[in-house]
Amino acid sequence: MNFFKTFKHDTWVKPYIKQYKGLLISVIILGFLTVFFATGLMFVAGYTIDKAATHPYNILLIYVPIVLTRGFGIGRPVFKYVERLRSHNWVLKVTSDLRTRLYKTLESDASFFNEHHKTGDIMGLLSEDINHLQDLYLRTVFPTVIAYIVAIIASIAMGVFDPAFGLFVLFLCAVEIFLVPLVSVTLESARRERQKALKANLYTKLTDNILGVDDWVISGRQEDFKNLSASTINELDASKKKSKAFRRYRDFVLQFIFALIMIVMIIFTNLHMTNGQEQANFVAAVVLAALQLSDTFVPVSQGFEEWPQYRDSINRLNTVTPVDANLPEQVELKPEDFNGLKLDNVSFEYASDSPILIKNFSQTITKGEKIALLGPSGIGKTTILQLILGDLVPQKGSITVNDLNVQQIQENRSDIFSVLNQNPFLFNTSVMNNVRLGNEDKTDAEVKKALERVGLKDLLDSLPEKYNTSVGENGSRFSGGEQERIALARILLQDAPVVLLDEPTVGLDPITENALLETFFEVLKDKTIIWVTHHLQGVTHVDHVVFVTDEGIEMQGAPKDLYSNNAHFKELYELDQGL
Repeated sequence: MNFFKTFKHDTWVKPYIKQYKGLLISVIILGFLTVFFATGLMFVAGYTIDKAATHPYNILLIYVPIVLTRGFGIGRPVFKYVERLRSHNWVLKVTSDLRTRLYKTLESDASFFNEHHKTGDIMGLLSEDINHLQDLYLRTVFPTVIAYIVAIIASIAMGVFDPAFGLFVLFLCAVEIFLVPLVSVTLESARRERQKALKANLYTKLTDNILGVDDWVISGRQEDFKNLSASTINELDASKKKSKAFRRYRDFVLQFIFALIMIVMIIFTNLHMTNGQEQANFVAAVVLAALQLSDTFVPVSQGFEEWPQYRDSINRLNTVTPVDANLPEQVELKPEDFNGLKLDNVSFEYASDSPILIKNFSQTITKGEKIALLGPSGIGKTTILQLILGDLVPQKGSITVNDLNVQQIQENRSDIFSVLNQNPFLFNTSVMNNVRLGNEDKTDAEVKKALERVGLKDLLDSLPEKYNTSVGENGSRFSGGEQERIALARILLQDAPVVLLDEPTVGLDPITENALLETFFEVLKDKTIIWVTHHLQGVTHVDHVVFVTDEGIEMQGAPKDLYSNNAHFKELYELDQGL
């Protein structure tokens, strides 16, 4: 029931079975031919040995079985090799399509997935679920279908001699490839569920801990970091050992049942194939041929046992669907035409039962204006940036660019907005390649010019590989301030008229922070800047300050005017400056 329910509304497995059905059929045929040639090899070998033992008066009487032995002996590995090639070709085609589809789906609305899925969940989707679908074909679908076909044909072959015996053989085969696997998956299902839950928990923990590894090191709790997931890993390891023990016992039962099939075959052949010398030659041949079926039948239970994790992967992937953005008709806005941005009475909450995060927020930002958003953590400053970008839609009010709703320019918003946050991601490639992400059409000279403008020319010139120096994993080759400068060079190359700065200097020492802010506002002097910050360091660079609290805008104005006329602002500024 669960099997059919899983595939009832599936869009991740069935479409590709239909798309590559020709290749799938060829894999099943080749798999059957591999088994057929293996059994044929043992059959003619047994027959040849028996026939030769009766001392035929002419060698020609066993010439045909000898030739067939060679043919089956050559055919078996050939068909096995071709079947492996075709089956892996099938799997690679399907998983390539699956991965492409998953990446496109995740990329289609990254903000949606950040809201509804943990980072660890997404890591699980990428690393586990697609691999599970790959194993579904290789370890369950192909072996099971081939085993069922072989069992039916073997039973029919035995039924030619004796219909009752054919049914009995079919019954024993059904126990081997259906009943035992069904019992196996039933008994092992709960343990597999627990293993899945432990793995999911590990993904989430490890993702969180690795992202926060600097804080663990700074706090001197390296050992706690190492031991944090130890209990989960130990429990998972113990559970896997129990699963291995269960498989050993199950395989013993399967081999025992298969031995029973062999005994039945021996009894049958001795009762029905010993009426004459010619029939007696088939006795060993039939039993030896049946022995080859063990390698076909036993793997079916393993495939059945793993079905629960395949089912979970299929169900989870079927929840990942492209988000219907419901965007209005798109309008192309050229960067040079940008003249202003307006937030009019904007209110936003993440859920109907949660406190309103932003309430009646209004602001008009003109071209070239520099504005700073300040306020306590969790007050919604970053959320305002997401609303401006169009990643989030306000429940009340509007956000317009040149009198166009921001949702109307989503298809070319990268031409209007660029973003620099506190953790800019740098890929493990050269500095040149990282900066060129801002605009791939720019020349090497323009990339180097951008790096010179952000103050990295002397540093890069002093390195052996200069501009081709690898930044390392997530920028590890460079300091925090240098990483921000590389990201700033990327923004310069993008050349969008509006730059959103989301606390880009957090965690830096005051000297580095001050130097970096000087660079930011110098190289971006012709841009419109909306800067989210948690303190007043460098606030004199902006034209307008907006201080937000949970009650709304507490104060706003030019920094110089606020310092002169607002006692609270003056107090905060002097505290921040250590005056």
